[in-house]
Amino acid sequence: MIEMDFPMKRHCWENQGWSLEKGASRQNPKGVLERYTKRARELACLQKISHRKFEHPRHGSLGFLPRKRASRHRGKVKAFPKDDPTKPCRLTAFLGYKAGMTHIVREQLLSPPMVVVGVVGYVKTPRGLRTLGSVWAQHLSEEVKRRFYKHWCKSKKKAFTKYSKKLETEDGKNDIQLQLEKLKKYCTVIRVLAHTQIRKMKGLKQKKAHLMEIQVNGGTIAQKVDFAYGFFEKRIPVDAVFQKDEMIDITGVTKGKGFEGVVTRWGGTRLPRKTHRARVSFTVARAGQNGYHHRTEMNKKVYKLGKAGHESHAAMTDYDRTEKEITPMGGFPHYGVVKEDYLVIKGGGGQSRVNQTSRVALEEIKLKFIDTSSKFGHGRFQTTQEKAKFYGKLKA
Repeated sequence: MIEMDFPMKRHCWENQGWSLEKGASRQNPKGVLERYTKRARELACLQKISHRKFEHPRHGSLGFLPRKRASRHRGKVKAFPKDDPTKPCRLTAFLGYKAGMTHIVREQLLSPPMVVVGVVGYVKTPRGLRTLGSVWAQHLSEEVKRRFYKHWCKSKKKAFTKYSKKLETEDGKNDIQLQLEKLKKYCTVIRVLAHTQIRKMKGLKQKKAHLMEIQVNGGTIAQKVDFAYGFFEKRIPVDAVFQKDEMIDITGVTKGKGFEGVVTRWGGTRLPRKTHRARVSFTVARAGQNGYHHRTEMNKKVYKLGKAGHESHAAMTDYDRTEKEITPMGGFPHYGVVKEDYLVIKGGGGQSRVNQTSRVALEEIKLKFIDTSSKFGHGRFQTTQEKAKFYGKLKA
């Protein structure tokens, strides 16, 4: 490198690795720029580009903190729809099980009728709602009794035995009526206790039913209590809660990913950091649990509502006259064949309902095509007849 009288320029050129050819002199500094090598010309073009800024906008919403594992496996309705006493009594939520999805915008939720087994009343206090009392039905199935035991096989299976015997006497029946009158007099919120019929879900191995509270909206408190008590030990179909073309909210727990790093968990950019910081703010992205979080997806449209045993060729539409069932060829992966009431909704998720007044909610949906090809790989055929027609009979 030839020495120059310009120390700042010389320092810059040396750091950039520029080389000067012979002939450049301090008497002819202009000739220096004319005799760069090919590498020097390339680096001269980069002189106009600014240096990398060691900063980046944050990633990930702080509204979902703390990102830890959900405390319950089943989704919980954190807020029921606002009550309107001028409307008739109705239920505001339902439990369903996800059967599977296809590559088009639909998802199938299995929703066998739920069974009402109790009613609970709440009173308003300065610290929120407080339970005043609960009334249970006389006969409870084994699948819901399993919910009250950790090890059903090792237990004595005596849950609700005394309660059932009490209801067989006249004194017990009168006591139940007194409790119902107490709910009518003091309570402000009435919810029913309903459980799923898990034994009808042939694709699931679980035997323990899911039990949840469903708020009753509409009418007076006395009408709500009578409405809930009238459903004791009766089955509530999914069409009694949801209707076609309405919007619903889906609540559930996401798929667990375990302990993961910062970039995967928050989607940030890898930048230099201090190796031994004295303290770190909670807003800084850190490694930890990813997935298995409680989430709610809002405004999912109900495309189709199917009844078990009341329709054949459920996947046939006005535009696709192929006779085929709602279950894809080979069944839904890790579930099987759909044999109960079901919902076809846009997107993906699990249960709950909310009032909707947007124009999208009033739009009527007409399905033109429902894909029933196999989901084990890349399915080509909609029905077994179509597959046999394409391949022909196998020669012996």
